Amino acid sequence: MSSQRHLTGITTSGTPHLGNYVGAIRPAITASRQPGASSFYFLADYHALIKCDEPERIQRSTLEIAATWLALGLDHEKVYFYRQSDIPEIPELTWLLTCVTAKGLLNRAHAYKAATDANRASDEDIDAGINAGLYMYPVLMAADILMFNAARVPVGRDQIQHIEMARDIGQRFNHIYGEHFVLPEAVIEENVATLPGLDGRKMSKSYNNTIPLWLPQKELKKAILGIVTNSQTPGEPKDPDESHVFTLYQAFASAEETASMRAAFAEGIGWGDAKQKLFERIDSELSAARARYETLMAQPDEIENILLAGAAKAREIATPLMTKLRAAVGLRRLIKAQPIVVKLAAEATAGATTTAELTVARKLARFISYREKSDHKFYYKVAAADGTLLLQSVPFATPQESGRAIIVLKSIPADALITQSSGADWQVHSSDGKLLGTSVDPERLRSELETLRLSEA
Repeated sequence: MSSQRHLTGITTSGTPHLGNYVGAIRPAITASRQPGASSFYFLADYHALIKCDEPERIQRSTLEIAATWLALGLDHEKVYFYRQSDIPEIPELTWLLTCVTAKGLLNRAHAYKAATDANRASDEDIDAGINAGLYMYPVLMAADILMFNAARVPVGRDQIQHIEMARDIGQRFNHIYGEHFVLPEAVIEENVATLPGLDGRKMSKSYNNTIPLWLPQKELKKAILGIVTNSQTPGEPKDPDESHVFTLYQAFASAEETASMRAAFAEGIGWGDAKQKLFERIDSELSAARARYETLMAQPDEIENILLAGAAKAREIATPLMTKLRAAVGLRRLIKAQPIVVKLAAEATAGATTTAELTVARKLARFISYREKSDHKFYYKVAAADGTLLLQSVPFATPQESGRAIIVLKSIPADALITQSSGADWQVHSSDGKLLGTSVDPERLRSELETLRLSEA
C-alpha cells in the first residue's frame, strides 16, 4: 500500500561518508525490514548534475554508492533499487509539477537562499553563479517522492524543508487535477542530528569536511584523530552537548554506551581517549561491511544488472501513473477512445481463406519484467488485461537481453510468430526461428500482441 512506502536517495557526486550512512542509508535499510514495508532506494544522478560537471566522477560515485547500499545489507530483490536517470517518467513529472509550483515557494528554499545571501554579502549580483538546476532542485526532489507516492521519507534535519515543499507541490497538483498523490512525511532519527564533519560544520561533500565511509582502518583512525576540538585538557569536565566527538559517537552507540560516554565527559576524559573510543565504535560497526564493499566494487557488471532490473521493476509503477497524470492535465489524444480494428491473417483465426477483421477492446496486454530468485536469470511475461498469462519467456543472462527481446516482440507483426506444440504448451518462435517462450493460447497471444503493436505504432 502507498501509505507504507518509504523512499530515500543519495546524490552521486562523491564518495559516501559517515553522514550519508547515519542520516540516510542506515535508517532506510532498517525501514525496509519492517513487516509490510515497501521501500524505494535510488541513486540521485540527475541531482548530481546541479553541482558536478565531471562525468567520470558521477559514474564512479554511482558505483560507490550502489556498492555501499548492497554492502550494508540492502536486499535489492525485496525493495525497489534503481538509478534515477533510468526512470524517464521522473523528469516528465518534474515538468508537470513545475507548472503548478509557485516561484515564491522556490525563492524560500534554503539552498537557493544561502547562495543569494552569499552573493549579497560579496556585493555580487543576487543570482551570480546560480544555475536553474539549483533553483529547481526542490521540484525534482518532489517528483522523486511523488512518482512513487512515498508516504515516509527518511532524511536529515536539513532536508525537512524539501519534504514540506514536496507536500505543498503535491497538494497543489491534487487541488487542481484531483487526488493523485500521497503527501509525504519526513522521518528523522531523534538521536541523529545533522552529523558534524571534521571542522564541526555539517558533514558535506560541499565543505570538503567528510569522513569517507569506507576508509581502511588505519586511515579511519587518522581521520577521527583530526576532528577539531577545543583546548580543554584531560581532567577538565567537558560538555558532551557541545562536542562534535560526542555527537558522532552518539550516532553510532547504543543508549547504554552513550550514557557511559556522557559520564566520561563529565569526569574529564581526554580528547585523545574520546577519539579512540569513537574510532573503535565506528570500526566495529563497519568492518564486516567494508570487506563486502571491496568485493562489490570489483563487480561493476553485477551492480549494473541489479540497477537495470530495479529500474524495470520501478517503471511498472511509474509508467501507468504517468499515463494517468498526462491524461489528468489534458495531454490526451484528440479523438475519444474507440475500439481498434485489428486485421489478422485468416490462418491465425479459424482457417478461413480471407482476412478477417476483429474488433477488440482498447485494454491492452502488458509486459512484466522480473528476475527469478531460483536461478538469478531475467525473464518477462506477456499478460492480458484480465491477468491471463499469454507468454512466458525463456531465461536471459542480463536485463539488457530481456529488454531487447521485448522490443523485438512488440515490433514484429503477430502473424510472423511461429508456434510449435510441446505437450500442454506451445513454443513460440520468431520468424528467424529464435525461441521466445511458451504459451498456452498462441492465437490469443497473436491477437493481443497485434493490438498492442498497432496501438503503439
